[in-house]
Amino acid sequence: MAQQGEKKGFIARMLEGKERDEEYARSTLPSNRWALFWDIFKGRFSKLVIVNLLMLLFFIPLVAVGFFMYLWTGTMGGMYPFSNSILVGFPAYPNLMGAPEQINLSATFTGGALMIVAALIAAVGISGGMYVIRNMVWTEGIFVANDFWRGIKINIVVVLQSTLFYSIFLFGFFISIRFSEYIIASGTGSTVWMTISMAISYVAIVIFTMMYLWMLAMGGSYKLKFFQLLKNSFLMTFGLIFQNIFFVILMAIPVILILLGSFFQMVGIVFMILFGLSFMLLVWLDYTQWAFDKFIESKREGGKVNRGIYAKVGKGGSQSKAVQEYEANLQAAMSVKSDLSSRPIKPITDDLKVYELPESFSRDDLKKLRESKERIIEDTEKYAEEHQNDEKYVTYNARFEKPAEEEDKKDKKGKKDKKSKKGDEGGDAE
Repeated sequence: MAQQGEKKGFIARMLEGKERDEEYARSTLPSNRWALFWDIFKGRFSKLVIVNLLMLLFFIPLVAVGFFMYLWTGTMGGMYPFSNSILVGFPAYPNLMGAPEQINLSATFTGGALMIVAALIAAVGISGGMYVIRNMVWTEGIFVANDFWRGIKINIVVVLQSTLFYSIFLFGFFISIRFSEYIIASGTGSTVWMTISMAISYVAIVIFTMMYLWMLAMGGSYKLKFFQLLKNSFLMTFGLIFQNIFFVILMAIPVILILLGSFFQMVGIVFMILFGLSFMLLVWLDYTQWAFDKFIESKREGGKVNRGIYAKVGKGGSQSKAVQEYEANLQAAMSVKSDLSSRPIKPITDDLKVYELPESFSRDDLKKLRESKERIIEDTEKYAEEHQNDEKYVTYNARFEKPAEEEDKKDKKGKKDKKSKKGDEGGDAE
């Protein structure tokens, strides 16, 4: 700690910050989920980057399939001579109305099937990263690489089930959208019904995305069967619809930046490579933990509420719940008599040692071993007798003698009361 009255320069103040006195240390503890998010983001940023890079390894096939679909549609668009003319000019082209939409539909069929497989590979990375970041939200100690692989073993089944469910429905909704676009462009069906179908598909994508995110959060924290997970995710999606929309938009910031294009696209790509996936999981798991505290943990007996946060006690109170628990545990430990503190223990300050047996030993060697142990025991007992009346041992033992005497008195009084009751009962019987 810096000396009192010492003046620090600007750089020193930035590097060292304020003095870490007791009140300052307590004030820095996260007391709500927002504070916990920033505490993790600033304090464990390097770990978030490492987790993100590990997850990105499993997202490579998904990115590759998306890039393949983009190249395919771009190449097909460049090869087709899109025009509505026929027998006008040279050469004559057929009517290609709806051809771009047909290309998109074909690409969605082929690429969508590959996307499902790639999504299942990405789910492996999600299961590991989700476990690490959930433990960060619970403010537990983590070893990134070990916990990442451990998370894969623990969460792989539930994440694969949820991802397969989500990706299949997502594939179906995108096929519906591409097909509706083709029907509208080619003029072979009702524009009104196709527009309604597209709107329903887009709304369904949003709903199923929220359900998928809730399935990940609940599957990573609770042991639930798939249909229980599905039912609960449906309830949480509609029960917290406005909060869900806000936090989905918040966690989707890296994706939004990429979609904006231009300079923002480059920022979004860098964001995504460094800590984008970790950021998205951290936002969502921190938010869902708040929901679990409010609707699940607080309703069940023995539920663990406010994991990772330290609620302040009273208005303007400087003592956090964590400090109170620590002090209560300390007092409980101090109320139990310790054998190590109640009696003298001789320090190892002399040459008394246990005789070491050679590789080939005889009866004499065993005798020497036994005698060396006996000497050490006698010396220890002698030291204890000489120092048993030292002030620190007398003072310490006196703290526990009075409570013991009070307990004996209570026991004796209880026995007397029982005897008197039995005597009264006997008299009544007579």
